[in-house]
Amino acid sequence: MREVAIIGVGMIKWGELWEKSLRDLAVEAALNCLDDATVDRVDAITVGAMSSGLFNAQEHLASVVSDYLGKRFTPAIRVESACASGGLAVKTAYMEVASGLSEYALAIGVEKMTDVDGGEATFALATAADQDYEAFHGITFPGLYAMMANAHMHKYGTTLEQLSQVAVKNHYNGSMNPHAQFPMKVTLEQVMTSTMVADPIRLLHCSPITDGAAAVLLTTEEEAKKLNKPYAVITGIGHATDTIALCQRKDILKLAVVEESAQRALKMAGKTIRDIDFAEVHDCFTIAEIMVMEALGMVEPGQGGPATMNGLTALDGDFPINPSGGLKSKGHPVGATGVAQIVEAVSQLRGKAGQRQIKNARTALTQNMGGSGASSIVHILEARQ
Repeated sequence: MREVAIIGVGMIKWGELWEKSLRDLAVEAALNCLDDATVDRVDAITVGAMSSGLFNAQEHLASVVSDYLGKRFTPAIRVESACASGGLAVKTAYMEVASGLSEYALAIGVEKMTDVDGGEATFALATAADQDYEAFHGITFPGLYAMMANAHMHKYGTTLEQLSQVAVKNHYNGSMNPHAQFPMKVTLEQVMTSTMVADPIRLLHCSPITDGAAAVLLTTEEEAKKLNKPYAVITGIGHATDTIALCQRKDILKLAVVEESAQRALKMAGKTIRDIDFAEVHDCFTIAEIMVMEALGMVEPGQGGPATMNGLTALDGDFPINPSGGLKSKGHPVGATGVAQIVEAVSQLRGKAGQRQIKNARTALTQNMGGSGASSIVHILEARQ
């Protein structure tokens, strides 16, 4: 397969975007990406979106996006893997270029979640869980992750303060991200005393409902070199799935899907986790970031909480996690999240992340997860000049 580079990235300001439609979000991010790439050629389009049919009553999304982007007749598809839909869009675009089927492939992640009320949004998100054995009985994702958090606290002694520090750290990072939905700092006390959602998970342990989009343009490394500017190469991809129902796993404290997808990506890249300079991971709830850290092999099982409190994952720590602010502060428009992780990784590898720039960042890992750990996609990226 051919070496694949990312030459353009684009985002929009995320939040409750009442004045913009689903297609507006996707097209604006895509145009920002093409402007950044200084390239207008697109041979293929992949759109990642989880539930546009439920959130916006709009299926056939690939045709909508290609039409309003001014790319009629361009082959376009929509892919879905719950909250990992964005990561899957990037993987699919990578395959287009690596296989030789396309020279330039555009991956767009988009979701507009605020066109429905809270109950309808909860229903739409719950379709990523097992409908027969979870959703039918009233369990929601805050409830599923609350069970994981309680089990983690019981087995390893993880504390509410440690869960809350993830939010404090990510909001600090997000306060420097102009695209973030909630770019404000929070204190431990604010997080720990916020409204209870599903014990022990409180409101500020949860990612928000978000409207947003992100896009990246991929081409061959040979083409990227012609632009004479910094770019990033995708050197590893790992993709895995697990049981959709949490109750069917042998150990709910082990995100086996993350471990498997990370090992595959690192093997493809010829790296170990110790070769990675920073990571963007799926912190849909703060317990998720802690468990993903452990599954990636950054720390031993049960040590994610203490490592967070000790500053390991801070911007100036030995292994920064979620310099963008993560899903917690940047927001979580479910289909766009995985693409936005790539945008942040490329920005950091270019040295263009502003106040949140990580010193000497050369190798990045992104991890995008669907459901309570039923799917996971990991990308390894390396800087090139």
